[in-house]
Amino acid sequence: GATRLYCMIALILAGAAFLTLSMGYIGLPRHLAEFVSSLGLSPFMLIIVLSIFYVVLGCFLDGISMVVLTMGVILPTVQAAGLDLIWFGIFIVIVVEMAQITPPVGFNLFVLQGMTKKEITYIARVTLPFFFLMCGMVLLLWFFPQIATWLPGKM
Repeated sequence: GATRLYCMIALILAGAAFLTLSMGYIGLPRHLAEFVSSLGLSPFMLIIVLSIFYVVLGCFLDGISMVVLTMGVILPTVQAAGLDLIWFGIFIVIVVEMAQITPPVGFNLFVLQGMTKKEITYIARVTLPFFFLMCGMVLLLWFFPQIATWLPGKM
């Protein structure tokens, strides 16, 4: 039961850590982030491209690794685009969570598989509405940034 689930998750994390180390060593996320930065996109298009970028990275890396490996390059681009950094932090949390339910590495998919004993394809299919819900949340966040900035603005 719990031991099998823990071992499965530990092996997935070990594989993701190795992949993260390998990608970090060759600098792939940094090069991709520099490429995105060099495109000179409007703020809205930058958010769309970053959403796609992080979801694709989520197919291969775990969430923390994605943020650590790319934020050093992405953050200056976001600042240059004039986006609020608190808003961007909320955006990153949502997009990284979207990435956590994308196969093949989507960590949350494997946790659900271990808990439910269902096929990973079934789990991925069932989580698809939540993925689209989070896509809608990104759009809501873009069109109504007060969702993310109202409470911090009151402090």
